[in-house]
Amino acid sequence: MRSALAAIVAAVGTLGVAHAQDAIPQSLTGAKGDPARGRAIVANRQVGLCLLCHSGPFPDERFQGNLAPDLRGAGSRWSEGQLRLRIVDSSRINPASIMPAYHRTEGLVRVAPTWRGKPVLTAEQIEDVVAFLMTLKD
Repeated sequence: MRSALAAIVAAVGTLGVAHAQDAIPQSLTGAKGDPARGRAIVANRQVGLCLLCHSGPFPDERFQGNLAPDLRGAGSRWSEGQLRLRIVDSSRINPASIMPAYHRTEGLVRVAPTWRGKPVLTAEQIEDVVAFLMTLKD
C-alpha cells in the first residue's frame, strides 16, 4: 500500500494552477474516517483550529470565525475528494487561500522548527474531518 504522502503527491504534486484537479478521490489511509473524531478535531481550538476562521453547526462553541465559508452544508457542496484536497492543501484550489495546508509538508514558509517536515493533521485525522464534514448536508 502506498504511503499517505505518496498518495498526496500522486494526487496533487503535479497540478498546475490553470488546470488544477479539484479533488483527491482516494482516502489517504485506504479507509473511511470516523465522523465523531472528525467533529472533535474541527471543534478543538488546539488541534484543527477550524473555528478560528469557519463557523458551523456548533451551538456550544463560542467565537466562531467569519473569514471562511460556513461549514453548514459542506457535505452537500463538495464531494469527499474535494473536501480532502481542501484540507490537505487548499492552495491547490486557490493559491491565495489563507487556509493552512494541513497535510502538506514541502514548500511551506514560516514553519516553526518543531513542525518542519510534519503535517498539522495525520492522514487518519484528515479522513476523520472529511467524514464529519460529509455529514453536514444542510
